[in-house]
Amino acid sequence: MQTVGDMATLSDLPTPDSDTQRPTLKTIAAATGLAIATVSRALKDAPDIGEETKKRVRETAAQLGYRPNRAGVRLRTGKTNVIALVLSTETDVMNHTSRLIYSIANALRGTAYHLIVTPFFPDQDPMEPIRYIVETESADGIILNQTKEDDPRIRYMHDHGFPFAAHGRTNMGLDHAFYDFDNEAYGRLGARTMIERGRKRLLLVPPPRAHMYARHMIFGFSDEAALLGVPFEVSEHVTSDSGGEAVEAAIAARFALPNPPDGILVGSTTAAMATIAGAEASGRQIGRDFDVVAKEAIAVLRRFRKDILIVREDVGRAGEFLARALVAEIDKRDWTARQGLEVPVKVEQGR
Repeated sequence: MQTVGDMATLSDLPTPDSDTQRPTLKTIAAATGLAIATVSRALKDAPDIGEETKKRVRETAAQLGYRPNRAGVRLRTGKTNVIALVLSTETDVMNHTSRLIYSIANALRGTAYHLIVTPFFPDQDPMEPIRYIVETESADGIILNQTKEDDPRIRYMHDHGFPFAAHGRTNMGLDHAFYDFDNEAYGRLGARTMIERGRKRLLLVPPPRAHMYARHMIFGFSDEAALLGVPFEVSEHVTSDSGGEAVEAAIAARFALPNPPDGILVGSTTAAMATIAGAEASGRQIGRDFDVVAKEAIAVLRRFRKDILIVREDVGRAGEFLARALVAEIDKRDWTARQGLEVPVKVEQGR
């Protein structure tokens, strides 16, 4: 048995100057006085290893410059220790997507897994990156967003038994890990808030209708406005993903017509700023002549206009939830909180 006196210190160990001196699990075990198996499980974030032990192992591994040999890991376990985040390039990069990437990567820190981001483009089949990852086994699991009511990507991964987690829901009746923002509640909350502020005609700039969250938002907004007896319209020409110039032009054109809206609900941060610019081009003033309700993941809108009405979306929480749920799926661990839903309850004024 190795005693404390026999235990090597970090200064006694070789520095990773070359491949021949590359630190291994055995090196970390020698430095910490732990068994190699314990070190291995601690680096994998195994639930039966204490947090203090995990912290000590990770700190030692970082000081030694330890990096797992991916090829060796795959040969021994059949795993890559990679999680792929598959994202559309049309998403709201400035706000929503950047926060999602950060939160997932942060949740994976200290685990055996690392994150790769795989984009797909508007002219590309969304199934293409999914098939590639599954068929080549280039990742152990996938996180995806912008789900559809009947999503072929989710059907494909479910049928192939490939671990995944979705930022969003479907109507497919399949049991899988997901986290979602309640966009029906957002639509209702936004419509009700503007009506309570005295607005008489509402407009929604929704996400693309093929996405499930767009259907939720449209239903919540339309149903709440109808229940409260206020006229409303849903933009047919642009969506919240259309791009700033297109949204600004569409809103400016709508305000040039009779009976323009005086309350607008928007599906993204970028579209909210474009909406305000388009309405202001007609000489209207936000807060006085019209209201805009928008959701955001990073606090930027209040710096744009102080009279904007804001609903917070905790994308950081979503990313952490998805990462932990997917790792549990991959490791075949019981995970009771496999599905989560954030329900917005408050609208804040930017000022």
